[in-house]
This record gives sequence, C-alpha cells and structure tokens, in this order.
Amino acid sequence: MSERSPVAVHDPALAALAERLGLPFAVQSELVLEQREGRLVLVGDEKRYGHPLAVEFASGRAAHRRRFGGGRGQLVARACGFSQGVTPAVVDATAGLGRDAFVLASLGASVLLVERVAAIFVLLEDGLARALADTDIAEIAARMRLVHGDAGRDLDALVAGAGFAPQVIHLDPMFPHREKSALVKKEMRLFRTLAGDDADAPRLLEAALDVATHRVVVKRPRKAPPIEGPAPRHVIEGKTSRYDVYVHRSLKAA
Repeated sequence: MSERSPVAVHDPALAALAERLGLPFAVQSELVLEQREGRLVLVGDEKRYGHPLAVEFASGRAAHRRRFGGGRGQLVARACGFSQGVTPAVVDATAGLGRDAFVLASLGASVLLVERVAAIFVLLEDGLARALADTDIAEIAARMRLVHGDAGRDLDALVAGAGFAPQVIHLDPMFPHREKSALVKKEMRLFRTLAGDDADAPRLLEAALDVATHRVVVKRPRKAPPIEGPAPRHVIEGKTSRYDVYVHRSLKAA
C-alpha cells in the first residue's frame, strides 16, 4: 500500500531528497519534514501527533533497551532464534523507526531494514547516518543496512539486490485500528496517516516465507488473531504483545 498523505517540504535540500525518493509532498500538509537541531524530523499538530518524530538510536527508547532490555532474553530475540552461540541474519521487512532492528544488531546480528513509506525511510536514513558517526554505537549501526521498497511486493528482489542471505524475517505489520478501541498512541496515529493499515499483511507473510531460510516471526497485539494464511508453528507471548513464529516451508517436517 502506498502512502495516503503527502508531506510538506519547505527546505530546498529536503525537497531534493523527497524528489529522489518519489516522496509525495505538498506546500500545505498536516505533516512537515524539517531539519531541527541536527536531526531530520517529521512534524505535525502536537495535540494530534505528539512531539516531532525522529529516528534516534543513541538515546531514548533505543538506548534504554540496549542497556536494560534483557539482551537475548527479550521476546524479539527469542522469537528470532537467538541463543548461546546462535546469531541469525535478520531482515526487518517492516522497519518502522528501526527499534527492533537496532536491538537485534546490538546483539550481534546483521540486519537488513526494508521500509516502504518514503517519509519514514528518510528518517531512518538520517538516524543511521548519525548513529554511524557516534563512537558509542557506530559498531552496532554498521551491522544495519537500509533499503527503500515494498516488501510485500518485492521482498525477494530487495534482499537479492542487497546481497543479503536472510535466515530470519521479522514482520510487524500495522494492525487495523478499531474505532471502538482505546485511542491509539500519537506516534501510531502519524504512521496511520502516512501508510494506513496493512491490508496486504497476508501477502507480506507469504513473501517472507518464500525468502527466509529458517523462520518468519510476526509481532502482533497479544489478543489479536494471527495473520490470515498458514498457522504459526508456535507462539511466544508477552504482557501486551506476542510473536507468531513460522518455520520455513522446507523445515516443516523437521
């Protein structure tokens, strides 16, 4: 699914960046791409979308998870098959703000990040560039590679083009928002404005199962149904979310 909402870009340098990526932009929009304090940020009405959105690996949530998240005992690491002596190569096919990818890279994994929403991609690109320049986390960032594309449609080609051999593919598709549910977080509202819901999640799962050599892991809200399609082999459940784990087709009999 392509972006639903254009992004305003007023800076000529950013306009050139937007044009390079084919990012839809307009003079007037509820979301604006800006440079602030050395970071690329996406800005909207604070009451609706919260603080300006940026990708930050050296501080905030990413830094906290790196220091205190629980290492290989974290749900995402367990779901992806990390164990003593085992560090799989991972494709994060729905990269978002790169938080899970950074956790996996901090545990030693090579991670290929795929992001289809151009506005989020440019935030990731900026965040990774700053991380590579930060001596505290440059080694981690060097294990992260970023590509722009639609994983549901072109995952095989994107992975092949990056020369990456994925053992595990991680998916965190946008879960459809129900009008009667609790008000979604402001950050998530911004994502929905840009990309909508992932109605093509079943296609994304099928593409991932075709490309991963070992397993596909899908992050879901704890009580949400699994993605339509093949049943997961097993489930790793936390307090608010869970991971549905699918094994590669060639390993189902193992």
